[in-house]
Amino acid sequence: MTTTTATTAVTGAVGTSHTRIEGVAKVTGAARYAGELPFADLAHGWLVLSTIARGRVREIEADPVLRMPGVLAVLHHGNAPRVDADYVGMLGRPDPIAEAFQHDRVPFMGWPVALVVAETSEQAREAAEALVVHYEQEPHDIAFSAGRPGTYTPDGEGMRTEKGDLEAQLAASAHVVDAEYSTPEEHHISMEPHAATARWDNGRLEVVDSNQGSTWVADELAKLFSLDPSSVRVLSEHVGGAFGSKGLRIHQILAVMAATTLDRPVRVVMTRRQMFSLAGYRSPTAQRVRLGADPEGRLLAFDHQGHNLSSTVHEFVETSAAFGRPMYAADAHHTVSRVVRLDVPTPTYVRAPGEAPGSFAVESAIDELAEKCGVDPIALRVRNEPAVGPVSGLPFSSRNLLACFDEGARRFGWADRDPRPGLRREGRWLLGTGTAASAFPVLVAPSSAAVTAEADDTFTVRITAADVGTGARTALTLIAADALAVTPERVRVRIADSDFGPAMVAGGSMGTRSWGWAINLAARELREKLVPGGQIPPEGITARADTNEVVAALSQKERHSFGAQFAEVAVDTATGEVRVRRLLGIFAAGRIVNPLTARSQFVGGMTWGLSMALHEEAVRDQASGGLVSPDLAGYHVAANADVPDIEADWVADPDEDDPVGIKGIGEIGIVGTAAAIANAVWHATGVRHRTLPIRPDRVLLAGAGHGEAARA
Repeated sequence: MTTTTATTAVTGAVGTSHTRIEGVAKVTGAARYAGELPFADLAHGWLVLSTIARGRVREIEADPVLRMPGVLAVLHHGNAPRVDADYVGMLGRPDPIAEAFQHDRVPFMGWPVALVVAETSEQAREAAEALVVHYEQEPHDIAFSAGRPGTYTPDGEGMRTEKGDLEAQLAASAHVVDAEYSTPEEHHISMEPHAATARWDNGRLEVVDSNQGSTWVADELAKLFSLDPSSVRVLSEHVGGAFGSKGLRIHQILAVMAATTLDRPVRVVMTRRQMFSLAGYRSPTAQRVRLGADPEGRLLAFDHQGHNLSSTVHEFVETSAAFGRPMYAADAHHTVSRVVRLDVPTPTYVRAPGEAPGSFAVESAIDELAEKCGVDPIALRVRNEPAVGPVSGLPFSSRNLLACFDEGARRFGWADRDPRPGLRREGRWLLGTGTAASAFPVLVAPSSAAVTAEADDTFTVRITAADVGTGARTALTLIAADALAVTPERVRVRIADSDFGPAMVAGGSMGTRSWGWAINLAARELREKLVPGGQIPPEGITARADTNEVVAALSQKERHSFGAQFAEVAVDTATGEVRVRRLLGIFAAGRIVNPLTARSQFVGGMTWGLSMALHEEAVRDQASGGLVSPDLAGYHVAANADVPDIEADWVADPDEDDPVGIKGIGEIGIVGTAAAIANAVWHATGVRHRTLPIRPDRVLLAGAGHGEAARA
């Protein structure tokens, strides 16, 4: 037995920079991901996806494939195990793709129609590519536009807000902006593909997976397969990116089906091309923003209408119209979300869902209003800074947006900016600068954690958190160390095992906040159990806690992270190329746990925002209903050479009313970046671009058409 020293005071770890605990293991290859772990007697499943966009599967010629070397099974709607998707999970009812192989309907191109299982991955792939599937094809419709037939406003909270007489305030306005903005279909492109291995072990289903929440996936699988929740275990120790795509997906479901059918472990890994159909994506948006202001630029009217598409089988809303609700005061404040159902895969959450495309529209429109009013864009934002939530009426827990603009403007040299567009030239390049605001809600969800004082004078934390590449494992170690008043070296954090109990997923920028809260409570209870100088038994001393009650008791305030984005661009007038020379983001994001990984998260989000502004665009072929090039050769993302100078930092953002002070940083970096770049392109050229991405051909057309083409 060891004497505990848990109450010895040490210097606080939170707020100091620490390299990732698992960093060396990842860069040396020692860290194993879901598709790499060895299993005895492992079989491999390969997905077969539909080649039509709408219709039925008429026949599957499985017999020739079953005679191919190594093939063990061909699962399809005629022979697959039954599942029950009539349930409500963490995010509501599951996408009906969870019912794959339960019927012969095909609702979009890329719908899973079969799984070929073989002894090796190569054999499974060869057989899957040889499988002949006959279809009864029907006409499909994938044409998306605002207000097209079939568009509707979904039911549910937050789909529409109305305050004040909008039309009257617009009529009374001295300055009006009425513009339409659009963003394309965008994809997560996680570095690690979706992978899952399922096996039965002594009556328990065990799934090793790449996901954002092991408890979440375990609960969904238990419901789908009508299993006792305690008989399902999901593990996901290392995840190579997620961004909203790695929840319940078809690869886990089919791995379980195949493992049950064959009574041996089965692994299913999506290919990159399959991920474009099966991992979700950000819906294209068509947005209309109307702003009305008095002669000094004070907003009288704010109206934001957001449109997105979803599949015919499941409703998903890209809530772009929600972005402006906490941002600007206006006498009349209206927002609405609208959806149209088409023969396409179901969209899903993508980093900063709603806020990323919504900020492009709103922050571009604010810049246009500043131009009309003859007011500096930052000064206009200051003029319309709300005292309370513009729609909710709730007080802000903290709101340091203007401090972000002050600090950002100082660092960026904003005071020296000539507001007139199209004047700065450097050889063939036109130069411009732009800015935009960022915001993302601060959320929290109940979680549970256990902390054990070990006999060797260390501490073990067990929590079903997920580290999707953010550095969460390291951040939680620092939080636990401070809660226990010990050094981080004495703390080991174990995560991503559903047996550890329920916990919030890594999503909505609320993971670290939710998990840290639970760890703090458990550590506090453990310290009360420990007696200074007392003995630790060989099995250790454990304390458990959950945050259900304390989360429910959180005060009614509006909580957001805020930020100010700044961009400098150069535009080649001969080729239409846009190059971003500088990006600066200053954020007010509460308590920063690990400055090293926090800065990485901000910079990563800003880089994605640049990618959104200039590169990313998935295009669907109207004739086939499928994507033109579902791969990284045709879907362009920003590379290192696209970001020569990028800097992220933060201002102090204390929240005296918050028990943890952590606000979340995963999402906010991308918010506003595309608008800042688009505003900088206007400053460089004098032409507004309201359609993303700002491609060279659009720049050239806009210049030739005196700006009209940019609005197309």
